[in-house]
Amino acid sequence: MDVLEDKLKGLSLAQRSHQNGSIYLLHGALQPGGFLAVSCSDRTIRLQDRTTLDLLGEYRGHAGPLCGLTFAHTSSDLLYSGSTDGTVRAWDVRCPGTEAVQMFRGDPSHSFCSLDLNCSDSLLCAGTEQVDREDSFLVFWDCRKAGRGLLGVFSESHSDDITQVRFHPQDRDRLASGSTDGLVNVFDLSQGGEEEALLLTCNSDSSAGVVCWSGPDSTQLLCLSHDEGLHLWDVDQVDSDQPLTIFSCSDARRLTPLADKGSVDYLVGGMWLEEAQTLLVVGGSSSGDLHLMGCDSGGLSLLSSLEGGHTSTVRCFLWDAAGGSLITGGEDAQLLLWKPGGKQLFDGKSQPMKIDSALKVKSRPHRKHKYQREKK
Repeated sequence: MDVLEDKLKGLSLAQRSHQNGSIYLLHGALQPGGFLAVSCSDRTIRLQDRTTLDLLGEYRGHAGPLCGLTFAHTSSDLLYSGSTDGTVRAWDVRCPGTEAVQMFRGDPSHSFCSLDLNCSDSLLCAGTEQVDREDSFLVFWDCRKAGRGLLGVFSESHSDDITQVRFHPQDRDRLASGSTDGLVNVFDLSQGGEEEALLLTCNSDSSAGVVCWSGPDSTQLLCLSHDEGLHLWDVDQVDSDQPLTIFSCSDARRLTPLADKGSVDYLVGGMWLEEAQTLLVVGGSSSGDLHLMGCDSGGLSLLSSLEGGHTSTVRCFLWDAAGGSLITGGEDAQLLLWKPGGKQLFDGKSQPMKIDSALKVKSRPHRKHKYQREKK
């Protein structure tokens, strides 16, 4: 942790990229050893150089807001994007500006709000918004059969918008999902049908916004709720009598007082840093400053703060382990690169674009049960 803290404290602003227009930067994805992709609120996907942030090209085609991005793992020239228009599309990053090379659809009533690709690039999953005020679906495709690869849906595990789907980084059949119904589910897709596949249900007591795998063997799950709650569970304890909850707090903003007596105003997301064996959680302040925190059984601890960059809410961050750098994007239409020995680009902040987000997510607390275990 001390080595990571020193590394994070050494970060400074090295590159700043202003996007054209009053747009939000929503999601980011790093191609292994290659490009940076960013999704924007104007429904475009921008391909940029990860070290200079130069724009290399962009993709257009989605008719609705984008809900996520991910590069393929074994064939990393493919970039997948999902949208509320009911499609998931694959783009060839070797040919910027061209049409999607693959398109995946579900039922015409489906509007997607999350997606992910498993570690073997064989299975694609998207979570839908609520349909007919009572149902939401996990939709699965075989990536090798675009246009005819629909494998089926899970329809019983969530009752509201499925805001996050995350495949396990090493196990191609393990999937976690989070929803505004407050539930975070874990599935073993090798078990067949939905009832058999559902291994575990945890309750965040609120609207789940971010879910990510964590821990040395990726046996832990982090959940960040839309009202800034934080929950860390040990999925490995599902078949034991040990508690699943490692740490839980209904409002994580009060956990990390800053040196100037300020506080964290919102949580951006979390990411397991394998090389440092640390769960990194990024928070922000209303002024645009960022706060980098470690998370474990003791809660949150402040590692470093980054100032002089953003002027509005930060929506996404990416940690580039190879370069030891951090990339952030937000509602001020800025993409920033923070790296050791940066140039400290204090050339004047851009003006905030908007005060209120046009992409607010509803929050519906769900308090039926703390958690349940389903054993085969």
